[in-house]
Formats: sequence, C-alpha cells, structure tokens
Amino acid sequence: MLRDEENAPPVLRAWWRIMDSNIGVVPLPVFAVLVALTAGFIAAGKVPSDILMNIALLAMGGFACAEIGKRIPYLNQIGAGAIFATFIPSYLVFAHLLPAPIVDSVTSFTKSSNFLYLFISSVIVGSILGMDRRILIGGFVRIFIPLALGSVAACATGLLVGVALGLDLKHTFFFIVVPIMAGGVGEGALPLAAGYAHFHAVPPGELLGEILPSVMFGSLTAIVFAGMLNRLGKARPHLTGEGRLVVGEVDDAFTADGAPRVPPSVTAIAAASVMIAALYLTGQLSQIVLSWPGPVVMLFLTVALKLGRLVSPSLERGAFSVYQFFRVGVTYPLLFAIGVAMTPWQNLTAALHPATIVTIMATVTALMGMGFVTARFVGMYPIDVAIVNACHSGQGGTGDVAILTASNRMRLMPFAQIATRIGGAITVTMALIAFARFG
Repeated sequence: MLRDEENAPPVLRAWWRIMDSNIGVVPLPVFAVLVALTAGFIAAGKVPSDILMNIALLAMGGFACAEIGKRIPYLNQIGAGAIFATFIPSYLVFAHLLPAPIVDSVTSFTKSSNFLYLFISSVIVGSILGMDRRILIGGFVRIFIPLALGSVAACATGLLVGVALGLDLKHTFFFIVVPIMAGGVGEGALPLAAGYAHFHAVPPGELLGEILPSVMFGSLTAIVFAGMLNRLGKARPHLTGEGRLVVGEVDDAFTADGAPRVPPSVTAIAAASVMIAALYLTGQLSQIVLSWPGPVVMLFLTVALKLGRLVSPSLERGAFSVYQFFRVGVTYPLLFAIGVAMTPWQNLTAALHPATIVTIMATVTALMGMGFVTARFVGMYPIDVAIVNACHSGQGGTGDVAILTASNRMRLMPFAQIATRIGGAITVTMALIAFARFG
C-alpha cells in the first residue's frame, strides 16, 4: 500500500489528501455529495425517514455544527461542539430555517427508532465491560456519597439564592431546584407536572410549561461547566482520571488510554452488538412487567456479568470497540437529532429571567462543587466526580450524552445513568411527598 501511494501520480495523491480532509468523520467530497443529494430529495418533495437517509442527515448536521463549535476560540475549550450540535438545530427548527421535510424525517426517525437508547446501551455496556472489575463495585457504592451531599448542597444553595433574589420560596424549590435534579423530561418533568397537577387540580400542561425551562437551562449550564472542568483537567492532570472515577483504576485488558491491548475480531464486535441488544431488551421487559427502570436494570445486569467474569475477554473487547465506535461516530449525529426532535428552543428561552438564571446556575454550581470537594475523601478524582454530579442536573439521557461529550468523558456513562435515573427518581419521589404536604 505504501509503495502504491509513493508511485501514484501527483494529481491522484492530491485527490487522496482531499478525501482525507474531514468534517467530523465525513470526507469532504462525500459531505458535498450528501448536501447535493439532500437538496434533490427536498426538491422532489420527499425526504425518507429511514435509517439510510438519516445516517446522511444526522452525520451532516451533527458534525457540521460540532465543527463550528470546535473552531471558535475560547468556546471550543468549554464543550462548544456539543452545545452547538444540540442547540443550533433546535434554533433552526424554531426559526423555520431548517426545511420542513428534513425536520419531519429526523423527528420521525428519532422517535420511532429508539436511537437515543441504542447509543446509551452501547456506551453503558461497552464502558462497564472495559472497566477494572476489581474496583468496579467500589466505584458504584462510593459515588452515592458525593451525589447525596451534592444534592443537599444544591437544594440549600438554590433556595438561598432564589429567595435572596426575590423569588418565592415554594416556587424556587418546586419549579426551579427540583426540576433541575429530577432526571430530565420523560422521567422527571412529566411525573412532576402530573403530580403537582393532581394536588392542585390544574391541567398538567400548564405546570409543565413552568418546569421545563429549569430542566433545559440547568442542562445547558451543566454542559458548559463540564466543558470548563475538562479544560481544568488539562491544566491540572492530578485532579482527573480522564474518565476513570477511582484513583488507581486500571485493567490488564486495556492500555492506559482505554484501547484494547488485543484488537477484537469482527466476529467479536458483531457478537457484542447482539449481546448489547439482549441486555437492553431484558431491561425493557423488566420495565413492562415489573415497572423497574429499564436502563438501570441493564446497567446492574452488566455489572453482574462483569464482576462474575461471565463475559469472555474477546466479547469484552468487542463490546468496548462498539462503545468506541458510538463515541466517535455517533455522538454528534445523535446530539443533532436530539436538538431537532427533543429540544424545544422556546423552553430554553423561557428561563431567561435574571433571577431564575442565577438561581439555576447557583444550584448546578453547588451540586458539582460538592462533588469536586468530597471526591478525595472517597478515593475518587474530583473533576470526574463533579462531572457525574453534573449529570444529575442534566436533561435525562440526552443531557448525559451532551455533558459527557462536552467534557470528553463518555466512559462515565454508567455512573451518569446512576445520577440521572436513580438520583432523579429519588428527587421526584421526595418532591411529590413534600408537595402533597406543603405545596
């Protein structure tokens, strides 16, 4: 191959250099062709909503938006790629600047394909199977301490700041602080709105409109802060494990940067993909039959498989490669899909009241700050623990993806899911109990 490259005509070598110029992972000439093809589908009045069309649409949109964010000085240091990939498409939909056939195609595909949970499942299973089994359980147990202390600190700080800025105490707690840590929209905001409405006998939709802005802006704040922590980690390496929570975490199967020491076979990667689907479906069935949260069931099943050494080393390597593929090739397209289909721009702008903004930022700061401060006491890295705590204030699974992308810590997804799912469920339950008595 090297001899062929050396003997190739100069014109051909120049073309190869162009082909190796990428927007994200998309070769520049391929990107240009996809733009032309998309324009042709729009002109024909029919943009399919199948997987092939959306591979093209989401790759173009996601990597283009991320590329813009990564090239803006200073902002590129605080996760602008993830922010732009999520919120630029949200604004384009709101302003009707994205052609309606594209919006319809992306929205239909995102909501019907379960794209988000395909990504989360692959990241959770792959990252857990790539962890150090000897201290895996310790990490899961210890993370609850900074999460719990962070939640208490966030509640206290949010209430104090909100009241100091003239906001009503009950409104600050139930409609600003609690929604931030409730676990997103589907698992947090909607149950809160339904519960509040039950006790006040008002339509849930009215209360949801008050809750959503805090969820959205809290997630945006966490994304920005996570990006800033990533930059701090570059300047202060002793504060971070670069995606590893526990000090001293290693694994003989993987190198220091997380790559498998023995490359997995294509068969192992394919087999691991099917195993990931099976674990996800097990969680889904448990949610239908037993009302247990599907992602949490999948997470703990994977931990049990890892600790029991029930997955062969070749399958572990295959699963980790699936995780790496989704981290590199799917993250920004997924964020673009989330921006188009699941992130209403008007809900974010509804929070643009100075007192509300300051209260939200203070709440998220306290949540992450307490995680940072307490990490050393439980043998963990401060920056990585603070980022996991940030996921407790994210927009559910979509927020986890954006926060971990902005901080370049996708390997923390299993712990992020604990913060989001378990932390959110506890927050919602306690908030509804309090609302029934004091609301």
